[in-house]
Amino acid sequence: MSSIQNIDIKNIQEELRKFLEHTKKCLPHISIYTVIFSFNNDNLNVLLLRFGDTQYFSLPGGFVLKNEKIDDASLRILKKRTDLSKLYIEQFTTTGNVENPNEDIYNETLKKMGIVLPDNNLMNQRRISICYYSLIDAAKVNPKGNDFFVSEVKWRSVQKLPELMYDHKLIIEKAISKLQLDMDRKLVSYNLMNETFTMGELQKLYEAVFQREFTRTNFQRKMLSLNILERLDKKYSGESHKAPYLYRFKNIQ
Repeated sequence: MSSIQNIDIKNIQEELRKFLEHTKKCLPHISIYTVIFSFNNDNLNVLLLRFGDTQYFSLPGGFVLKNEKIDDASLRILKKRTDLSKLYIEQFTTTGNVENPNEDIYNETLKKMGIVLPDNNLMNQRRISICYYSLIDAAKVNPKGNDFFVSEVKWRSVQKLPELMYDHKLIIEKAISKLQLDMDRKLVSYNLMNETFTMGELQKLYEAVFQREFTRTNFQRKMLSLNILERLDKKYSGESHKAPYLYRFKNIQ
């Protein structure tokens, strides 16, 4: 979890100039948003950006360069926000609402910051958004803002989301549904677990993703039947008769 300070007003114009120069290199009407998931303290969390000094948050996003592959654009944006490379990404939906329900808040906030965007800039144009989700170990993340639109970068539980900009609540809901499918079909859970874990810890991950409880014996039976886990020594805690076995995923990538 991290927060960043607002950029000093003296730097606003220079940051704005750099941003507008960057958008000239990008495709019009196309943007990318990524739902960045992590699993921590038995919660499925998502990385969100606070917009200016408002109570509204949004997903990390950006534009696609004219000479850039879509997946590469997603990875570049992830690198900017997390300082991590070679991450797992999965494209899951495309959105493109005609109207922006937060347009007044957006424009008023920019005005307070002394930001005036030209009429033909990419931010004010209707956009089609290609949406990805990514699975990340939160302990390895160094959340970053890196622009003057963002005042805070924060992990939030999917069960306790703040007020979100645009249609980002719906995007997160769709990402969770896709993640639930992929937990069974593609066995992507290894991206959210430590190298070794107990069966109980793995069950807590599944319960956080599916947002319901599982019977311990049924869950263990199902996971072992998939033949994706390697059982290791017990996890000793001073009471050997109660020590659970440790597991790790076999090489299923």
